[in-house]
Amino acid sequence: MASKKSKELKDISGLVFVGCMFIGGGIGFLINQVVVGGAIGMGVGFLAMAYLKSK
Repeated sequence: MASKKSKELKDISGLVFVGCMFIGGGIGFLINQVVVGGAIGMGVGFLAMAYLKSK
């Protein structure tokens, strides 16, 4: 059975993904490359989410 801490990390990983996506989109908006910023934000978000779920 998964520990409470493990479940909390899995629950928050989705929020981390969305946060990275918005930060990437915001940076892309500032440099007039919203699609590129969003793609980079999604990539970083997926990596962060995978890291948190593996812990």
